[in-house]
Formats: sequence, structure tokens, C-alpha cells
Amino acid sequence: MDHDLLLDLYRQMARIRRFEEEAARLYTERKIGGFLHLYIGQEAVGVGAISVLENCDFVWTAYRCHGQYLAKGGNSRAGMAELLGKATGCAQGRGGSMHFYDSSINFMGGWGIVGAHLPLAAGTAFASKYKGEKSVSICFLGDGAINQGAFHEALSLAALWKLPAIFIIENNYFAMGTPLTKTAATEDLSIRALAYPMARDSVDGHDIFAVRSSVHAAVQRAREQSLPTLIEAKTYRYRGHSMADPGTYRTKDEVEAKKQRDPIFLLAEKIKSTGLEDKISIIETEIEEEIQDAVRFAEESPFPSPETAHDYVYL
Repeated sequence: MDHDLLLDLYRQMARIRRFEEEAARLYTERKIGGFLHLYIGQEAVGVGAISVLENCDFVWTAYRCHGQYLAKGGNSRAGMAELLGKATGCAQGRGGSMHFYDSSINFMGGWGIVGAHLPLAAGTAFASKYKGEKSVSICFLGDGAINQGAFHEALSLAALWKLPAIFIIENNYFAMGTPLTKTAATEDLSIRALAYPMARDSVDGHDIFAVRSSVHAAVQRAREQSLPTLIEAKTYRYRGHSMADPGTYRTKDEVEAKKQRDPIFLLAEKIKSTGLEDKISIIETEIEEEIQDAVRFAEESPFPSPETAHDYVYL
């Protein structure tokens, strides 16, 4: 296998994990306000999918957005500063945890209303096709969004207008605290694609290579044929829905069992099998230095000036 690729994928996932762990710590210290939805456990989906994109491609996601922001090329300093509401944040301190945004890397934001960002992703896909560009729009959503009207509207239009869009359901089996068994009649959520119709796939979201393979095929389909795809990635979050959620609806045994297939651990084992074990500790040291630097930067950065309160707001 490509050793450089293996190490880069590991670096990206481990970077997200440490970013989220530090975010959790800062939240408990009340340095982060509002809600905080962590991506811990789901890293292989965001990293795997975005790793096959090009810089011109657009990424849309819901409010569990830190991981995809970093995977798309986001700066850890700007991300951490945004969490703390600082002017140096990726949304200048105005978005916070749920609304990371950076148009310079075509990261089109985290969106707080469940399912509401899907039509927006269809919109950038329409724009790409209208302008004759080859960029693709990829949209991450949770399993709780598949019963929203906006989900059906976006996929219906994507199929009707043949848009270069890819919708990825990050199925972590819980819509907040409601188990999937109470909201869906099937375990294969990609079956929803048959209604429109469009290409579909269901993959193991713990296996970063399975995610890469599936999304790569979908990107080719979108870029070359201007056709949409619906992908379900079966994953799992180890924390509650947000930091405010103790997750008492799951047993400790269930969570620990899922951790046995932690995507970062699985990739580390593959790297060790190639004789690159010594590289792992080097990467982890570099990541730790980066994340601690990001925390210092965020804490030392200023809050937005009160005089700028009405900037970027329609009055």
C-alpha cells in the first residue's frame, strides 16, 4: 500500500481526535459556550470521504462539523479560536461550534437545523453544472435527518436535474437519544435512494478504505456524468449527542464493544503491519504540539470588537 497515504490518513484522523478531546476539556472548563457536538469515533467517514476530493469541491455538513472542517484543510488554530468565540476563528467568532465556515477552502459550513443544509448542497451542485465546472458537492448528514422534508426535496431535485452531488448519511444509530430502530424500518438507510432514483451504497464507516472506495466511485460518477449518489456510512459516536448529553440510553458495554473497532486503532494496526510503527509516535507528538499551540492561540486571541456586532448581518 502507499505508505505516505497510510500515514497521512492516520495523521488526519488522530488530529481530529485530539482536537475534539481538547475541545471537550475546554467545554468542561466553561471556556466554550453553547453546545458542543464531538466527532469522536466517526473520523474515518469525514477523512475517508474528503480525502478523495479536490480543492474545488464543496463540503456541507451539519452541526457536528469540526472533523470535516479539519479534513477539508481547516486550520486548527482558527478552529479552536472559533470554539472560544474569538475574532481569529474561522467564522470570526460568530459561528461557534455548530457553524464552522471557511469559503477559502470551499468548506460551506456546519448548519444547525437538521436537514436544512441538504438543499444548499444541491444548490452548489446546480451552480457547478450550470457554469460548466467540474466541482462536486458533498453533503454529510446524520441518520436523524433522513425523515426531514428537506432531505427528500434535495435528493429529488438532485436526481431530476442530474446534479454532481453526493449525500453521505453518517449513521451513528442515534438521532440525539432516539435509536434508529424507532425511526427507520430498515437497517440499510441507502435504500432511500431508490425512490428518486439514484446510485446508492452502504459502507462500514469504521473502515476508512471502504469509505474512500465508495466515495471515490461517487465522485467519479458526479464529475464525469453529473449524477448524484446517496451513501450510508455505518459509524458510531462514543460521546453523547452533545456535551450536554450524558448518553444514559446506551450501556457502557455497548460503547466499549464499539471501541474495539475504533477507526484510528484499525488504521494504526495496518500501519504497524507494514513496518512503520515508529512513524506513529512521531505523528502523535507532532499532533500534540499542534493542538496545544492551537489552544494557546485561541485563549490568547481577542474577542470580536463590540463595534463589529452588526457586521455580516442584514439589517
